[in-house]
Amino acid sequence: MELLEALCGIIALILTLYYYFTSTFDFWKSRGIRGPQPIPLFGNIKDVMLGRKAMSNYSLEIYKSYKDEPFIGVFARRTPVLVVKDPNFIKDILIKDFSNFADRGLPIYEKTEPLSQHLVALEPKRWRPLRTKLSPVFTSGKLKEMFPLILESSEHLERYVEKLVSRNEPIECRELTAKYTTDVIGSCAFGIETNSLSDVDSEFRAMGREVFAQKWFNLIRIRIREAAPWLYVVLGYILPRTKVSKFFTRILMENIDYREKNNIVRHDFVDTLRELKRHPDKIDIELTDSIIASQAFVFFLAGFETSSTTMSHALYELAQNHKIQDTLREEINDMYAKNGDTLTYDNIKEMKYLDKVFKETLRKYPPATLLMRKSTSNYTFDGTKINIPKGQIIWIPVYAIQRDPDIYPDPDLFDPDRFNEEIIQTRNAMFYLPFGDGPRNCIGARFAIYQTKLGLVKILRNYNVDICDKTQIPYINNPRSFLLAPTGGIYLRITKINRV
Repeated sequence: MELLEALCGIIALILTLYYYFTSTFDFWKSRGIRGPQPIPLFGNIKDVMLGRKAMSNYSLEIYKSYKDEPFIGVFARRTPVLVVKDPNFIKDILIKDFSNFADRGLPIYEKTEPLSQHLVALEPKRWRPLRTKLSPVFTSGKLKEMFPLILESSEHLERYVEKLVSRNEPIECRELTAKYTTDVIGSCAFGIETNSLSDVDSEFRAMGREVFAQKWFNLIRIRIREAAPWLYVVLGYILPRTKVSKFFTRILMENIDYREKNNIVRHDFVDTLRELKRHPDKIDIELTDSIIASQAFVFFLAGFETSSTTMSHALYELAQNHKIQDTLREEINDMYAKNGDTLTYDNIKEMKYLDKVFKETLRKYPPATLLMRKSTSNYTFDGTKINIPKGQIIWIPVYAIQRDPDIYPDPDLFDPDRFNEEIIQTRNAMFYLPFGDGPRNCIGARFAIYQTKLGLVKILRNYNVDICDKTQIPYINNPRSFLLAPTGGIYLRITKINRV
């Protein structure tokens, strides 16, 4: 009898769990939206969850499988997710009806991850006033003021590359460019010489590696956060703060305190945060030290990682396309011939071919392969009967759109001429979204563009970039990486150009 009761209990538990994990699976069918058949526990992202497939590859596969559909209904575990492909509906979400989609739908854990309260993730109520206060730091005028600091870091990059080249060994370009962009961010945002290029023990660079390190305990934290958010919240009261959280909070608060005591004013990102901390009454949200530190953290993180990734991807493509590399180098040499040894902000802006190479790099390798939004109210898409409820998660598959052969013919080919002005005019603006669009686009886009371009100029002016035995061809997306990244790094051979 006891055995029978136990067996009935187990069956009841299994049925309850099955119902829980499948109870939402008619969500898209009831709305007339097509999509792949989900499975219990995983939904449609089993291979992504198990680290077998990169999210970029998955999004590209479903994009192709439902080629003629404006929407695709998928499930992340048991959560319904709407994949939006049609450019008009994408524009509605990002721009026209932005107020209905102002939330990115990213989780914030104030205890477990105190630095998650940043501009990228914050809900609209706190995002709006913070964005308004921080935007002046990223104007073209401010960037012109910071340009000499970026230039100084780029000159350090030149000297560092010369040392590496003298060893006559393949160079891992993702690490090389990450050191450069870390130094740029440290100087421009924090007023700190991070010395990532000259110091192998640079603490800032170590923290940058730590954030993206694929260590087992980091992966466990991510899985708990995804599968059981309530448990992850509880862990915030038990687990000690990570060394990354401790480091950035300490660095920022020490920096602010030092400037206050010594009456130092730099008109940079830290000074803006300092003003917010000094006058919290000027912003209509509660400003804790964690919120202030979170803004510095995300500026550092987004500023160094996305730009360094773009630089290394550009070098990877140029190493395989020497005609493009030579054309770009000719433009660089012409600019130096006209302006002498020191380039200005406006000189970089004038380099049209460099701009096309930069844009084509981001077309083929957008660091963020998906844009995510969450509806803040019930919404019906214009001209359709498709209605979604408040709280609906939406994915815009940037990587897949930018690799669509109907939009970009022969998408695997690296072709900067796709960004000739007359060709750009023939494409819908929603077909190119590496920085997002609308009010919640990337706040630091201008900064990223200039530090990336200047770094490329400094390398390509004096060095040839070639593939080597360690270069991974074809490129394989890392299934465990948060941002688009290759498995095994980007190894290239860089050699000095002998000028006559």
